Amino acid sequence: MNKIEFQHIVLEAEKPVVVDFWAPWCSPCRVTKPILERTAADFTGLVDFLAVNADESRELLEEYRILGIPAVLAFHHGKAVARLSGAQPESGYRGLFEALAEGREIKNEIAPMERVTRLGAGVLLALFGYSSNNWWVIGLGLIIAFMGIHDRCPVWKAITARFQRQ
Repeated sequence: MNKIEFQHIVLEAEKPVVVDFWAPWCSPCRVTKPILERTAADFTGLVDFLAVNADESRELLEEYRILGIPAVLAFHHGKAVARLSGAQPESGYRGLFEALAEGREIKNEIAPMERVTRLGAGVLLALFGYSSNNWWVIGLGLIIAFMGIHDRCPVWKAITARFQRQ
């Protein structure tokens, strides 16, 4: 798909559009594509769905800075409003479609196990850094731990909201 076709289909659409960038040789893509198609069928008339072969659309990959597939982008009123990279569970894709259909803000939540892993690894690394008196390791541990809670931090939300408006 070339850029002009994409703009006509996606950027000028009346309804929200979910775009799946995939390739036939990509194993995670072969797993997620049927899930996306099934989910899209459940939201027919509310949200449009478009599968774009990444091998045939290099120009679009560059424009939207897609470095890995599968990658799912959601567009509303011609603007990209969400991005999911890598294979996701069906609940993640369904949540994306539901939010678009209802006009809600799209939030990419961290999975509970991923949150615990980040917090645990960060705290352990920070403790190791403290015990060895290595401030760089302490800082790295604290950064990793923060990555487990950043989506719930009001200060972080205020800072990132300021940058998103610009």
